[in-house]
Amino acid sequence: MNSASGAAIPSEEETKSKHHGKNPAGELGDFTTTWRVVPICVMAFFIGLVGTASAWVLLRLIGLVTNLFFYQRWDFAMTSPAHNQLGWLVILAPIIGGLIVGFMARYGSDKIRGHGIPEAIESILMSGSRVEPKLAILKPISAAIAIGSGGPFGAEGPIIMTGGAFGSLIAQFFHLTSAERKTLLVAGACAGMSATFAAPLSSTLLGIELLLFEWKPRSAVPVAIAALTAGVCRRYVLGMGPLFPVPAHAAFIGVDGVLGCVLAGILGAIVAGILSRAIYAVEDGFTKLPIHWMWWPAMGAVVVGVGGYIFPPALGVGYDVIGRLLQGNVPLYLIVGVLCVKSVVWVASLGSGTSGGVLAPLLMMGAALGAVESMFLPQYGLGFWELVSMGAVLSGTIGAPLTAAVFAVELTHDINMVLPLTVTCFVAYLVTVLTMKRSILTEKIARRGYHLSREYAVDPLEILFVKEVMRTNLVALPATDTLTSVRELMVRRNGARGQDIYPVVDKDRRLVGVINRDLLQKVLSESSPAEMNRTVAEIASKSPVIAYPEEPLRVVVYRMVESGLTRFPVVDPWDHRKLLGIISLEHLLQARSRNLTEERARERVLRIRFPLGGESKQKLPV
Repeated sequence: MNSASGAAIPSEEETKSKHHGKNPAGELGDFTTTWRVVPICVMAFFIGLVGTASAWVLLRLIGLVTNLFFYQRWDFAMTSPAHNQLGWLVILAPIIGGLIVGFMARYGSDKIRGHGIPEAIESILMSGSRVEPKLAILKPISAAIAIGSGGPFGAEGPIIMTGGAFGSLIAQFFHLTSAERKTLLVAGACAGMSATFAAPLSSTLLGIELLLFEWKPRSAVPVAIAALTAGVCRRYVLGMGPLFPVPAHAAFIGVDGVLGCVLAGILGAIVAGILSRAIYAVEDGFTKLPIHWMWWPAMGAVVVGVGGYIFPPALGVGYDVIGRLLQGNVPLYLIVGVLCVKSVVWVASLGSGTSGGVLAPLLMMGAALGAVESMFLPQYGLGFWELVSMGAVLSGTIGAPLTAAVFAVELTHDINMVLPLTVTCFVAYLVTVLTMKRSILTEKIARRGYHLSREYAVDPLEILFVKEVMRTNLVALPATDTLTSVRELMVRRNGARGQDIYPVVDKDRRLVGVINRDLLQKVLSESSPAEMNRTVAEIASKSPVIAYPEEPLRVVVYRMVESGLTRFPVVDPWDHRKLLGIISLEHLLQARSRNLTEERARERVLRIRFPLGGESKQKLPV
């Protein structure tokens, strides 16, 4: 057991001077954010500029590689590979791209493999938000090659990882905590997404729902600043949104429309579950192959090439296809091609471990699902169900309903879709959390031996106070008593069972120090008869760490961590020598136990009574 040590108990004059009659616990606020957040916000602003530049560079690289592979011309403009004239040779383009990406991953950094967001999460949780400098270069180049050579991916995953890498690199040049590095990494990631999609609000929500693992002003504000900065800068380098203009939709859809949104949410969640399981089934299949993973992207690219030969719109990012689907009235072959071919080549390619994003393909497949739904659900305008299902599939796949709903609105600027999208996204989210243990973003982390919880709640230690759990029935030792008297007291009190520190008090029962139980027993057993005449005050610690009754238990936990002690005397906040009780680690566990009881114990609070004739009354169960 630890001996008591720490800051000395202040005198009455010092206490009054410090607090001026105020309760220290009353000075606690709703937030713990300090002025330290201001320089972090300034850094986030510059990271927003860097994120915008990163997005611009990546999109131009994708355009260049696409033009080189499919049109043999030097041009940085974004273009679709679907209109190429290569014939059967189109099959070779993704294979060549896969070979290059596999080589870069093996001899450059294997962190470029995957779709970006899981890698960003892993950097945050397992690497102290430290990203290798070379990743900021290799990730966008590998993604540009993978996507530009026909890979059926979006640019958002790689730009999230690239922006996050630059944010982390900037943070590593300064003396920052791991939490501050995490904030700047996420700021860079969200800035890249904001610049790519002209969606600053949903990019901020993505950071909060998926990457920050907290909801605090110290992190949310800098991330928002970076995303908003990128959203403003995009206007000058990439143009204004919306990325996918849609026809106007009705402001009210009625009960039938809401029920249709519920159905669309369920179907979207089913599609999301199928896609998630299919990707990791393919990945499991690749791990069983007796060849090095460097060759896997090229093998997956064979499927991409064949699929692109059969259905050319399956190649590349596919923003043009998403736009056509959201306009409504697309030909049946396009719907079937997206659902059957695009989904297969995306699953095969992503499962092979190449570099590419998931958001754009999910948007495309969700819109195609909505096109099918529009054939039998009530009509509320062209592209209505395509947009609704786009949000549903995205929400069900990544497990972030707010991000999905707001993202769909920002991509289209159709504010009338807020209600339908919110209904659909949360229904898909509910079905997903009830039927799947993990999302497509966290499954990879779980497969590496880590567990990641996506549920956040107020810590019960935040709302329980010391006075609710402290021990008030305790043994205090008079400072003037000799060790001989203390030994007799311990025999009479059976060692004051359950008490591990003993407050030492003066004749007025005011605290002068504490003594640890183990130390006291050692002194009593090892002292000579002459030494037993020493007083308790001589061996007690005069500078114990203390707690106040009105303090939240979280504050006490932090104090235990900082001091290395697990037991404190509890004193009056206005008079630090007035002893009120003792709090220990065991009492904190009791607080956790109370929280579990509140979570699990079920009870009926109200009952209904029916009078039955005259004065007779009988209680009937409900």
